[in-house]
Amino acid sequence: MSPANLSHSPLSIKTPVAKPPTEILPGIFAFPPNRDTLGGTAYAIVTPNGNIIVDSPAWNDVNRQFIRDRGGISQLAITHRGGIGQTLAITAEFECEVIVQEQEAYLLPGLKVTTFQHKISINDSIHAIWTPGHSPGSFCLYNAGSGGVLFTGRHLLPDHLGAAVPLRTSKTFHWPRQLRSVAAIWQQFPDRQPLKYICPGANTGLLRGRGTIAIS
Repeated sequence: MSPANLSHSPLSIKTPVAKPPTEILPGIFAFPPNRDTLGGTAYAIVTPNGNIIVDSPAWNDVNRQFIRDRGGISQLAITHRGGIGQTLAITAEFECEVIVQEQEAYLLPGLKVTTFQHKISINDSIHAIWTPGHSPGSFCLYNAGSGGVLFTGRHLLPDHLGAAVPLRTSKTFHWPRQLRSVAAIWQQFPDRQPLKYICPGANTGLLRGRGTIAIS
């Protein structure tokens, strides 16, 4: 077989190997970007009282095994409609509670979900805060651990300098409302609750390996 033919041989085509999640803070792991959610980054919060997945990771054997090795999933929190991905497959396998803001529950027909309007507590240190704008039911998830971590979905994303900012895209539902939500969420920090890190739900390549946005 000539070199030209060899380059097109099925034996020379390698299937990309899925990468495992990366621990970016103690007990917090970032999954690799997910094509099903247009390059979105999902997260796992591993706790002794149950694990929380923030948005849907790519549903492959590597991520399945990562979750199994850590005891499964207690809650799957969908921070915006674009983060749904393979939610149905994930819940079918792990029978976890799905948390979604009430305006986007209709996007998961036939699936039992836990909805909320403005705020919901998952446990004593983790709660969701409605931040409409990017999508009608967009929300941020706050974790009091590690000095305060805010998972922002696509509500706040890193810019080219790595700062957390709202970004208007073709999929933005209501830009003025998103700007109002940004102002409202910042008002909660740092006076009411500590905040040390932001974990955005996309554009994480702009963080250049840091994994989080540190709040000074």
